[in-house]
Amino acid sequence: MKTEKVFQDRLSPAVQSIKPSGIRKFFDIAAKMEDVISLGVGEPDFVTPWPIRESCVYGLEQGYTSYTANRGLPELREEIARHYADVYETHYDAATDILVTVGVSEALDLAMRALLAPGDEVLIPEPCYVSYQACTILAGGVPVAVPAKQENEFRITPAELEEHVTPRTKVLLIGYPNNPTGAIMTREDLLAIADFAQKHDLIVISDEIYGDLTYGGEAHICFSSLPHMQERTLLLNGFSKAYAMTGWRIGYALGAPEIIAAMTKIHQYTMLCAPITAQLAAIEALRHGEKYMKKMVAEYDRRRRLIYEGFMKMGLNCFEPKGAFYIFPDITSTGYTSEEFAEKLLEAEHVALVPGSAFGDCGEGHVRCSYATSVDKISEALARIENFVRHHKKA
Repeated sequence: MKTEKVFQDRLSPAVQSIKPSGIRKFFDIAAKMEDVISLGVGEPDFVTPWPIRESCVYGLEQGYTSYTANRGLPELREEIARHYADVYETHYDAATDILVTVGVSEALDLAMRALLAPGDEVLIPEPCYVSYQACTILAGGVPVAVPAKQENEFRITPAELEEHVTPRTKVLLIGYPNNPTGAIMTREDLLAIADFAQKHDLIVISDEIYGDLTYGGEAHICFSSLPHMQERTLLLNGFSKAYAMTGWRIGYALGAPEIIAAMTKIHQYTMLCAPITAQLAAIEALRHGEKYMKKMVAEYDRRRRLIYEGFMKMGLNCFEPKGAFYIFPDITSTGYTSEEFAEKLLEAEHVALVPGSAFGDCGEGHVRCSYATSVDKISEALARIENFVRHHKKA
């Protein structure tokens, strides 16, 4: 016990101030149980398409096992630049404006460390991905939560941001399509946010990892494609979600040369480069993976409709998600807190999901459910949740 206290006192105060991820707690419990259906994992249930895997196998056979340039393979950076020019009509220089990273998570960490000085504030609409606040704190910044409202389908507005901006505000961090809510922002919504960013001279970090996963005819709007936004936007994206490549750990950042150079400097010392095999696979994904990605998106859309209708029928209200592969039902009618609901449901019905409070205080009263699993499992999970809601309401 004495040794534990000695080391506890020596740990970084910033690290000690951060709570462990609220997502992992329930997976650790579920792993010890049988017959659990998980709607908690933000990971495609598909295997990476074979041509993408084959490109990795071929690369290994050809002896591609070395380091790459710190910024990533030139061929990959050129493919990323071509993709954004073709799809979003935004033009990035592959030599200076692109950094290949070990997933979007590393890109976010590098961005925060490159941009923030101690005490700089970052506006973060919530509910949001669990890493946003933690990465801000670890970089010496101050996360400023901006609650988005359920009645507006969790779309953030300039008026809500205005309430929290101060002279110390340097960065606005947004993530749409949104994890955990499945919310998207229309072009009109984003233009209003762009005006706000210009008014306050903010750098915008736009996490667009779910950009390819939109439904109902709603096309994703790349934030840096908006007028006058490319020069002040750091765009983060990757291959994990759209191409079922979570374990490959491959992402990238697009932005102003000065910001990318600063991020690369940190990346040089801490990571060197993303794995060459993952980079080869990413090249194949961009060149020939679109048809496989579209098939997966069509299947997610089918599951999305199933789970949305299921929750509405059992009386757990939620707005219809238009992006990512999450739904965020309101569970306040049960009388439980988000954490109580998740714990009791796992105990009684062996269904794992994530309490909304894990994604910020304004996520309380909701739970996050992923529909990146089979229709059969979703149907069975819905039946179990409905049984729980019917028979286990809090007295």
